[in-house]
Amino acid sequence: MKKTSKTVVFFGSGPVAAASLRKLYEDFHIEAVITKPRAEHHRGTVPVIELANELGLKIITVNSKKDLDEKIASNNLQSEVAILIDFGIIVSQKVINYFKYGIINSNFSLLPEWRGADPITFAILSGQKSTGVSLMLLVREMDEGPLIAQKKFNIPNDFDTPRLTQSLIDTSHELILHTVPKYLSGQIFPYPQDLTSNRLSYSRRLATKDGILDFNKPANILVQEIRAYLGWPGSKTQIGSKQVTITKAHVDNTVLPVGEMQIVNKRELLIGTSERCLSIDELRPAGKNTMHIAAFIAGNSHLISEKTN
Repeated sequence: MKKTSKTVVFFGSGPVAAASLRKLYEDFHIEAVITKPRAEHHRGTVPVIELANELGLKIITVNSKKDLDEKIASNNLQSEVAILIDFGIIVSQKVINYFKYGIINSNFSLLPEWRGADPITFAILSGQKSTGVSLMLLVREMDEGPLIAQKKFNIPNDFDTPRLTQSLIDTSHELILHTVPKYLSGQIFPYPQDLTSNRLSYSRRLATKDGILDFNKPANILVQEIRAYLGWPGSKTQIGSKQVTITKAHVDNTVLPVGEMQIVNKRELLIGTSERCLSIDELRPAGKNTMHIAAFIAGNSHLISEKTN
């Protein structure tokens, strides 16, 4: 497909930004990539910088709101619009005003639903059947800008956060590709969010403690947490003396006391909850790879009581 005639500046820092940038590069002329620099003691990958180097794009690194103001003022950028995805730095009104058509933020929720830090995780955590992507003009207030377009995505029952994230990256690009040229040519116009909507909700920033499984909750809620927290913070518990992260589970109708663990027929591990049982499908022992529960049981059955039908 032929690239659009307009050039854009891309703002983004994390893995979602890198995946989005790769797609945007195929369809848009990207004048510059504005991103966070490599942290001083960071030894891992820096996906946006590495991809921008691979694609031969101009890179501008910024580490604060003030630094961003100064870099925008000194780089003589010519683009009339910018696209922001997974950036992580507050953008001032001065920077927003630098671009004739503003900065378009691709937000991975159907605003005003799940404003805030982690909309994808909370879409799964809340058990909702659908979510989507919103293209919004950036304003100083978080996630409160006028909308340009939205696209709904139905969440399959077995989706976890990584799989939903990839689907929303694809949805975001489709929406950007078909909407941004129309916005720039005056064919569509921004419209305000419905602040009276009962969908107005907020997602907070997750903490490590969120990943500790609490078996006083019902099994179906714990299954949602395991799907939502896959990747980070992970759903952690202890089996005997072993610390493990549960990566996949389902609800079983067996009733056990809360927190009690039981092996069934050497291939199932059940954990009692406040409502039915959590049946573990896959887990990752600390320091090891993810394994099927039968493989874990084979080497650790001595840690748990066993029942044979």
